Amino acid sequence: MFKPFYAFVGYRYTRAKRKNHFISFISLTSVLGVALGVSVLITVLSVMNGFNREIRAQILTGTPHITVGKITGPLLDWQPLMKTLSENPEVKGTAPFILGQGMLSNGSSGRVQGVLVKGIDPNQVNEVYPLATRMKEGSLAALKAREYNVVMGRTLAMNMGVKVGDKISLIVPEASVTPAGMMPRIKRFTVAGIFEIGDLFDGSQAFIHLEDADKLFRMNGSISGVQLKLNDELEAPKLARDFYFKLKQDYWVTDWTQDFGSFFKALQIQKTVMLFILLLIIAVAAFNLVSSLVMMVTDKRSDIAIMRALGASRGTIMGIFMAQGSMVGLLGTVSGIVFGLYMAFHVTGWTDALQRMFNIELVSRDVYFVNFLPSEVHTVDVVLVVGITLFLSFLATLYPAYRAANIQPAEALRYE
Repeated sequence: MFKPFYAFVGYRYTRAKRKNHFISFISLTSVLGVALGVSVLITVLSVMNGFNREIRAQILTGTPHITVGKITGPLLDWQPLMKTLSENPEVKGTAPFILGQGMLSNGSSGRVQGVLVKGIDPNQVNEVYPLATRMKEGSLAALKAREYNVVMGRTLAMNMGVKVGDKISLIVPEASVTPAGMMPRIKRFTVAGIFEIGDLFDGSQAFIHLEDADKLFRMNGSISGVQLKLNDELEAPKLARDFYFKLKQDYWVTDWTQDFGSFFKALQIQKTVMLFILLLIIAVAAFNLVSSLVMMVTDKRSDIAIMRALGASRGTIMGIFMAQGSMVGLLGTVSGIVFGLYMAFHVTGWTDALQRMFNIELVSRDVYFVNFLPSEVHTVDVVLVVGITLFLSFLATLYPAYRAANIQPAEALRYE
């Protein structure tokens, strides 16, 4: 039969006013330490989740979830392949592309910069990534066949010193035979739009029409590959493997995690390291809890001796102090959850307010890819923090409870 006697006494010890105010102060610091550790952990993990979400969103704004191409060279008969891939229920959109490298040259300013040129169909590309919604100047619809227009990232446009309507030369690293000898192939393009996706793409990518890219890179009606967008980007590795085994062996299939997976693994490792480092705050609070319980045991020696003399077992005495310590840990944990969730849900607004108030840049886009402090609470993280905290709090009660259970009644009451 369950008897909550030890829990009742432990609760009374926790809430009763003690003569020794120092013990009360130590207990209070234990609660505050646990609450501080839990709240900081929840806030920091939520901020790191937010960065992960924002960076992934930026990457996938300019990167397909899956790319399929042919090992032996360009894809010539690519329409049936697109139809086969789009029949999968997990595929949300498909689009062809031609990929090449070149060098942009602005004759008026003399600026030259290497660029990754991608030929796209402006009517299909938005099925894979929302390029049209990222246009800051001009329009993606201005990419029309045989008009040789180009859209580029904001950073690239600033580096080249061009704006919408300016002319710019694209030099392709393929030589053409002329009466004067071998000459690089050069084509004049008109800047028809400027997009802003993120620093990972804005300074190195330019888009032209698929037919213009076909003529420029002499693809003869073939393409470099097919881009796919999925309903769930996290399923990309699994579907990429499925497509690879489904298609013939002369096809290659890659997903976005192969290009950026190491980056997100680094973020995950950093999050794990931060978790263990910040757990030291809770560990310090647990040590304070040990100290306060040991002092409580010393202060209550006579009470413990009387209970033992009245028939209380060692297990009951241990249960009293284990219950008291667990209540302190539970109180600190609950307080930390409330404050931590409040901070996690409001940290973005607070950061923006501080930046506007003091006209400073706490979060630089050049360093963090975003100019605000994102936050995203994951239930798994909260449960993990709560579980570890309650376990450490329970662990901290064992030694003081063991000492209390070993007090001898006759020796403790000798001088009473």
